[in-house]
Amino acid sequence: MQRRTFSALFSCAAISLASLGAVSAAHAADMQTLRVTAIPDESPTELARKAEPLMKYLGEQLGMKVEFVPVSDYAASVEALVNKKVDLAWFGGFTFVQANVRSGGKVIPLVQRAEDEVFKSVFISADPTIKTLADLKGKTVSFGSQSSTSGHLMPRSFLMEAGLNPEKDFRRVAFSGAHDATIAAVASGKVQAGALNISVWEKFVKENKVDTTKVNAFYTTPPYFDYNWTVHADMPAATREKLAKAFLALTPDAEPGTTILKLQRASKFVPTEAKNYKGIEDAARGAGLL
Repeated sequence: MQRRTFSALFSCAAISLASLGAVSAAHAADMQTLRVTAIPDESPTELARKAEPLMKYLGEQLGMKVEFVPVSDYAASVEALVNKKVDLAWFGGFTFVQANVRSGGKVIPLVQRAEDEVFKSVFISADPTIKTLADLKGKTVSFGSQSSTSGHLMPRSFLMEAGLNPEKDFRRVAFSGAHDATIAAVASGKVQAGALNISVWEKFVKENKVDTTKVNAFYTTPPYFDYNWTVHADMPAATREKLAKAFLALTPDAEPGTTILKLQRASKFVPTEAKNYKGIEDAARGAGLL
């Protein structure tokens, strides 16, 4: 059985959380530092590259040190925020729902990219016989992380709506761990198809990092709410307001917004709220992932 339960996923985060123990202890003594993490949906080098100018900007806007704290997996990012080992987290819709459930409603989504209000996933393949979701029967298919919204949960949900049960209808279900890894798995022939975040796919196509004469997107899902920046509810209201204001002030027409928004693959940030992710929670429960 490829799929793990919600509780098992978080038990696997224990090692990652232990590594954050020193950070948590230091944080208690240094309340002038804002600690930020993000789900590892791309390679560590890409995450660090995207984070650097944003961390600098937030530090200037808040008047405090801002530190990016990488984690090893999605579950660890959830546990880090729930246990207040970090203050701000970049979540997918599903990881936000997991954090909301784990914390008993003690996390608050502040902003999301405008693109996240109508986010989509794509299914890709290098197999010319695969042209529709129905053609995936009997094939090897890769998702991203098990806790990924756009790389697992929502693609699975749309597959189930189409009458396909991955564990029963696919020859093998794999989990690559990240969107770029899913593209690599399909391109190399390790799997016959894969599902991933549409913005990562479009980035790879635009930067000629994937040969579209061999690998193509054969299905795009309907839109859904996805990523957001989330804080713990115990963060002082004044700090939350400053953070939200900083994100909302970014514009592509002037630096540092030009650079930050390009790296974040965003046109702008907009306010969001917990109720926007009810559909994702319902999908997770329906798929037996929550």
